[in-house]
Amino acid sequence: MTILPIDPAASDSREALQGFFAQCRSHARMRGRAQLVSISLAVDALDPLAVLESIFDPLERHFYLERPAEDFSLAGAESAAALTAEGPERFHVMQRWVDDTLAESLVVGDQSLPFAGPHFFIAASFFSEVEKGEVFPAATVFVPRWQVATAGGRSVAVANCLVEPEGDVQPWVERVWRARSKFKSFNYSAPDFSDQRLPTRSVVSEVGSEHHYTRAVAEAVEAIGRGEFMKIVLARAKDLVADQALHPLRVLNGLRERFPDCFAFSLGNDSGQSFIGASPERLLKIRDGRMETEALAGSARRGASASEDASLSGALLRSAKDLHEHQVVLDSIARRLRPLGIEPEDVGGPRLRKLMNVQHLHTPVHAALPPGVRPLEVVDALHPTPAVGGSPREAAVPRIRGWEPFPRGLYAGALGWLNSRGSGEFVVGLRSALIEGPRARLYAGAGIIAGSDPLEERLETELKFRAMQDALLGRA
Repeated sequence: MTILPIDPAASDSREALQGFFAQCRSHARMRGRAQLVSISLAVDALDPLAVLESIFDPLERHFYLERPAEDFSLAGAESAAALTAEGPERFHVMQRWVDDTLAESLVVGDQSLPFAGPHFFIAASFFSEVEKGEVFPAATVFVPRWQVATAGGRSVAVANCLVEPEGDVQPWVERVWRARSKFKSFNYSAPDFSDQRLPTRSVVSEVGSEHHYTRAVAEAVEAIGRGEFMKIVLARAKDLVADQALHPLRVLNGLRERFPDCFAFSLGNDSGQSFIGASPERLLKIRDGRMETEALAGSARRGASASEDASLSGALLRSAKDLHEHQVVLDSIARRLRPLGIEPEDVGGPRLRKLMNVQHLHTPVHAALPPGVRPLEVVDALHPTPAVGGSPREAAVPRIRGWEPFPRGLYAGALGWLNSRGSGEFVVGLRSALIEGPRARLYAGAGIIAGSDPLEERLETELKFRAMQDALLGRA
């Protein structure tokens, strides 16, 4: 990556911008290949979701990630460069592409700004290969044309483009010039939802028969009893059809307001489908040579009163079943990291992660990242965790497709970003739905171990469905 000692975004003339892009084209000619050009600009305080709403196009890629409790949000739209991959080497293929793209990048602007520079947005399905007809590939990585982020009270806008050795740079001059003016003083022209009524009627149906899930859980418990694996996560899916189109970003705004401690996310393909959710689970965070992941397994509902809630919390912390499920996840994380030379630090006992409608056993895991270990190597080692797949992974995960009557797609997949400094963050695609027009497919799962009761596991999934269903229909 080459950092150019100029800042065309700060210039007040098109001529300076034209000179900059001509210089970028000269770089491309000298190297004999296209150059990714990334321009970062500090801007007034912005809401990235509102910016994304204003430029939202269902036929363009987009990515959004926010955790209100941590005061960051990140949005990207359209695609300057992209790659798809599948199979067991998909994370390694994407990492090589990221590294190669960065090697051919020209970067300008203040790189000390939060989320400055080119960012690579990544989505990987639960399985390394997807079934025929699925709307998202097994793995996608793309650099957006437009990116906006806010962190710690500071906002930055980034424009990315591919400059070809013999390409016409004038269109990029005009686009960046207009974007500079727009983001310097953003005028929120978000879509007017007033003429788009909230759904008043909807039909919700189970994917598969009504009793399929309890039978599958019972069969899985029998397999665990035979020693075939220790844990497996089985999910349900529901199809919701509303009487109005469902705007994914309006639904997402409701989710981020109701679940500030979760990661609100949205990923759009270029065919009109969006995968959205509010995930409670971080898969990986890397910054300054350190990594963080977490074990999130073992669940209970929230109480209607403080006394009931405290009683349910205490019961969860003492539950032999839930503590065993949680320990299985924790042990697997440590086992998966050690071949990379990563040794988790002392984690202590589990604590509670309390969300609006459910509470989980939660243990954060921290470790130093050895030199030379690339971020997507760590993602590959961790995904899928036993919290969403099973343990041992090799025995449990292949059995899931035989018990679930639908393709998982991005449900329980890995979604996140990488930047040029080796930092990144990935979340697990939970509490999620796939949206297209008035239709949405909702997903929810539960961890099955020895002693799991099929009816109780079904009730747990109903609890997890409720938040997304209410958000889709605009219920408080």
